[in-house]
Amino acid sequence: MTQTAPVPADHASVADTLDAWLTTFGDTDANAAELLVDRHDPSAVAFTTIDIDGDRLTTVDLTYGALADASKRFATALADLGVGRGDTVGVLMGKRSELVVSLLAIARLGAVYIPLFTAFAPPAIEMRLTAGAARVVITEPSQADKLDGIGGITTIVAGDQFDALVTGNDPVAESVSVGGDGSLILLFTSGTTGAPKGVPVPVRGLASFCCYMHYGLDVSADDVFWNAADPGWAYGLYYGILGPLALGRRNLLLHAGFSAELTARIIRELGVTNFAAAPTVYRTLSKDPSFTGFSLRRASSAGEPLTPDVIDWALSALQTEVRDHYGQTEHGMFINNHWHPDVAEPLVPGSMGKPMPGFAAGIVDGQIAIDVEQSPLMWFTGYLDAPDKTAARFTDDKKWYLTGDTGRVDEDGRYFFSARDDDVIIMAGYRIGPFDVESVLITHASVVDVAVVGRPDELRGEVLEAFVVLADGVVGSDELERELQQLVKTGFAAHAYPRTVHFVDSLPKTPSGKIQRFILRKQE
Repeated sequence: MTQTAPVPADHASVADTLDAWLTTFGDTDANAAELLVDRHDPSAVAFTTIDIDGDRLTTVDLTYGALADASKRFATALADLGVGRGDTVGVLMGKRSELVVSLLAIARLGAVYIPLFTAFAPPAIEMRLTAGAARVVITEPSQADKLDGIGGITTIVAGDQFDALVTGNDPVAESVSVGGDGSLILLFTSGTTGAPKGVPVPVRGLASFCCYMHYGLDVSADDVFWNAADPGWAYGLYYGILGPLALGRRNLLLHAGFSAELTARIIRELGVTNFAAAPTVYRTLSKDPSFTGFSLRRASSAGEPLTPDVIDWALSALQTEVRDHYGQTEHGMFINNHWHPDVAEPLVPGSMGKPMPGFAAGIVDGQIAIDVEQSPLMWFTGYLDAPDKTAARFTDDKKWYLTGDTGRVDEDGRYFFSARDDDVIIMAGYRIGPFDVESVLITHASVVDVAVVGRPDELRGEVLEAFVVLADGVVGSDELERELQQLVKTGFAAHAYPRTVHFVDSLPKTPSGKIQRFILRKQE
């Protein structure tokens, strides 16, 4: 059965704005470096980096002019290493200036940027570099040792080496135009079976990122905007780096870990007015009684459903609602409780909102789906070298893109999330595929079978739990549980370890041998 949300009357200004973005970013001669940095006022601030120096916050403004010059010089260095149009380059670093310079330099050469999350362990990094055929990796000192032992790559480390390559080279004479359909990013997303899937992001995808920044988040020229998400994942990369650059809106880049106290300091001292983060951040802040007395203009949440208690808390602590938004790596955000006055509607707790301008959605066989023909901002056409997985994302007639998430739409066109069909676990806004964790756990000599599921968690939304079948003669113990948790931390990612390990005699499976995770999720 297919349900399509009622289509509201279009605002002429909205339609004109969409057309302008689609024309600009979809042009056959579109030049990513020109669109992201060169066309902007060189004296305007693109990012403000924040570091912690003892008890002080130290900030540095990165102007478009400085980013343009540094990225042109670094592009020369990358070209000398053989990087050119269509080549891929991995970037393994946190929220620092070198990440932005690297992205822009890669774009100048018509090459493709592969983001690598800093919590990944070496096997997860190597898998993405190998699948993406990257020959050069740019990293920071704290991450460099993870690349030891990965053959066939050249490593550049932020600091003296990176700085010397910038200052010691002349700027490239011109930037490569790959056009709107040319690839800008290759971002890997996890599923439930097989290796993570590569999602090529074309230059024309910037149109949808601008649309969300403008209509979803309502980031204005006067805002002090802070998207706290990590750029190793879609939301942080799309709307913390690419979107701000494409739209010409400053973002804050904090090069430090999260804490409620630090978040409060930054909001107060830097005068943040527009804040975006995962529900986990808001839940953590809401449990700190000292986090109050703020007056934000906008607050937004994405990555997992937002619980009503956070909305109630925000009204008093932040003096604004926290509005929930929905999307996926394959297309970015597309159903939102929009903030911009042209499309904003009263917030209904529990609802993700309505389709964003440029997208049309519906319910197909119980799944939230995108009407491809009626969604000019949709840019996803398929996974990297995975035609079968790509085909599974679309209906047979190619009319609908299937999210794999079940939901419903009410008579007013508001969408509500129900559950995920693909068993991907969303913890603190990070999407974790069970297969990635299971693949590490099964390597332990004591493990003969394993399944990983997500369980509800008040703070993180979900946490991982593992159900492990042990080899004959092996007895489960607290020590073995800690050993398996550490194995995941070092073999996959520090954030993705199972908080609880259940030792069981067998796993529930279908006659064809598929694990029935829904049964495990129901077990106490």
